[in-house]
Amino acid sequence: MRKVYTVLGWRSTARRQGGLTAMAIEENGSGTGLPASIEAAWGLRERRTKGPKPGLTLSRIVDAAVSLAATDGLGAVSMSRVAADLGVSTMSLYRYVAAKDELLLLMEDAAFGTPPPGPAPDEDWRTGFTDWAWALRAAYHRNPWVLRIPTSAPPSTPNSVAWMERGLACLRDTNLGEGAKISALMLVSGFVRNEARLSADLAAAALRTGDDTGQSMESWARLLRKVTDPERFPAVTAALAVGELDTPGGPDDEFVFGLARILDGLEALVRA
Repeated sequence: MRKVYTVLGWRSTARRQGGLTAMAIEENGSGTGLPASIEAAWGLRERRTKGPKPGLTLSRIVDAAVSLAATDGLGAVSMSRVAADLGVSTMSLYRYVAAKDELLLLMEDAAFGTPPPGPAPDEDWRTGFTDWAWALRAAYHRNPWVLRIPTSAPPSTPNSVAWMERGLACLRDTNLGEGAKISALMLVSGFVRNEARLSADLAAAALRTGDDTGQSMESWARLLRKVTDPERFPAVTAALAVGELDTPGGPDDEFVFGLARILDGLEALVRA
């Protein structure tokens, strides 16, 4: 099933990003099948060594787009807006990036950067995987706009594959098969992304309303007390009765709890 998903995700992205050229490369078996801009990110495209140095580069385009997303949000990023910020024509960008979807992939890759080193040779898998998850979460928190980019294909850019390698390396000494390792990676990365997006959404809501998390929780608890009763909502009213819904926990509490429970389950699988 995973292979089917991967193939479908890959081909739909190729059609959307690279058009007929990428599809032709994929079908005739030559090249990587990647769009030219992604190949350039991998260092697979020859760089011009003679003649004047070009004023516009792929790196400059991606940096400008990342800066725009960080200040004005992902919705503000368009080929025309990035071109305007760089002081060039929109058409000149298409010499380096054929479509906005390609640009989004490159922006995400630049935002995450390379993963932290590790795991150490003598480090146990759980410690390494925990460190990897925290590092991934920190990357999302530094670049919350990345969470608005839809996941439409498997990792295909240099840094995204490096993060994948770093996570899988944590499981190298376990008895898990390669497929189970990938499933474990998807499980943990999915949890990290979901928790990071929830945190980003709550932070954005607090910014809009001017209420901090504590005030929002108090308002929510008051509302629930007005609309619920023990007969229809016994579990909710039990939580309300002990004040669990009145005050927020620490900013990392839910992440710590959730990650630990997921790793508990993986540990049981590793020991089986």
